[in-house]
Amino acid sequence: MRTTAVVAILLAALPAAALAMDDHIAIQPNALKWGPPPPGLPPGAHVAVVAGDPSKDGPYVVRAKLPSGYKILPHTHPTDENVTVLSGTFHIAMGDKFDIKKGETVRAGGFFTAQKGMQHYGWSTGPTLIQIHGMGPFAITYVNPADDPRNNTKTSAKK
Repeated sequence: MRTTAVVAILLAALPAAALAMDDHIAIQPNALKWGPPPPGLPPGAHVAVVAGDPSKDGPYVVRAKLPSGYKILPHTHPTDENVTVLSGTFHIAMGDKFDIKKGETVRAGGFFTAQKGMQHYGWSTGPTLIQIHGMGPFAITYVNPADDPRNNTKTSAKK
């Protein structure tokens, strides 16, 4: 009997608790503002901030539209990176050398995480939409500094 009473009280309180949570946000896909990727990522992708600010401390959510053949060469992050593939196919591999024979194929609906400091790289083989979330600030450090688009004068001149 006591268990039934406790459950009834908790269930009665749920609608009130749900109504009290008015600090949520909802973002529709057509409201996203797409732009070029930040300088640390290769050109060709389009990025939209869904929530938060990836350049500051705190949680963030970002989406990236990747064209076919898009590559992010071996790199690390100072925080964990969490990625969900929303459409298309993304390939992820660990290590300090880019090798398409290694890694794992992550299809739409799939998820992967790369812990802070883990050397990893990724690529798309068709148009792909990914969502990245984590704790900011977001930063990327390439294993080989020559792979960093910020160090490529040809890439920098295109911006």
